[in-house]
Amino acid sequence: MPVVDTAIYLGGQRVATPRSLEETFETLVDRGGFAWIGLVRPTDHELESLAREFDLHHLAVEDARKGHQRAKLERHGDTLFVVLRPARYLDAEERVEFGEIHIFIGSNFAVTIRHAEAPDLGRVRRRLEASPELLAKGQEAVLYAVLDEVVDAYSPVLAGLENDIDEIEEQLFDGDPAVTRRIYDLASEVMALQRATNPLHDMITALQRGFEKYGVDPELQHYLRDVLDHSIHISERGESFRQLLQNALQVHATLVAQRQNDEMRRLSETSVRQSEEVKKISSWAAIIFAPTLIGTSYGMNFTNMPELEWVYGYPFAVALMLGFGVALYFIFKRRGWL
Repeated sequence: MPVVDTAIYLGGQRVATPRSLEETFETLVDRGGFAWIGLVRPTDHELESLAREFDLHHLAVEDARKGHQRAKLERHGDTLFVVLRPARYLDAEERVEFGEIHIFIGSNFAVTIRHAEAPDLGRVRRRLEASPELLAKGQEAVLYAVLDEVVDAYSPVLAGLENDIDEIEEQLFDGDPAVTRRIYDLASEVMALQRATNPLHDMITALQRGFEKYGVDPELQHYLRDVLDHSIHISERGESFRQLLQNALQVHATLVAQRQNDEMRRLSETSVRQSEEVKKISSWAAIIFAPTLIGTSYGMNFTNMPELEWVYGYPFAVALMLGFGVALYFIFKRRGWL
């Protein structure tokens, strides 16, 4: 059901739990206080009903209808429109999942719209209802509580990413070929986390500038400053993760280049050794070829070969063969081929 929970609060206590938006609007007029309406992926009819009743700006309503918005804070008259990008780390899949929350804060209402399963805003409501003195401070307390829940939920995400980065450092030096893809995926998740968390500083700073104008309770001001400090810490850690991953990518590129150079050196050394072997084989083949050529010529048994009638013809042929072989041996030896 799109309407998850809706209640009217007066003096920090839940005084009514209407069953529909129309009943909520009527009860709010009758009882006073402020309404907190929680919805999940509301229909166009429900958004139009809220827009008419609370005079919501049409551009903010359109953003809430479409979803997929960046984290931001906008003020339309006396109504605040806040978009938050909560995140959670999925251990089984080793990845970060991002959600989206839209919040409308007006003079007598707080509307929270979730476009994902997490975070559980019911837990936020229960926590606030267990602290009536905080809830009594009005609809701004709802904004603080949701901001605090979203920012706190980033800590487990950072812990999961930090563990993944530690594993990458081990993979880098193990020569795991899958490390490149993992570095890329992690860098994408870290950048997505930065897109979700970096705007929080400007958003909370903008809220602080309106403290005096809109009469925000001093205790809420203190709580929001604490959320700001926490968000700054998260942004700084996200930036350090991004730097670590950039360094890991550079180290990986260096290691890959080094391995390629080592391989090329080994190939070069192998090629040199093969070239030396070819020289030796070619040299011995040439040494053997010279006497073979001479012996083959004499083996043709032509009648008109003058050496056949010469007394020293046979010794001369043998000496010639040996002489060519020895001469070639010393020539190749001098050139370093043997």
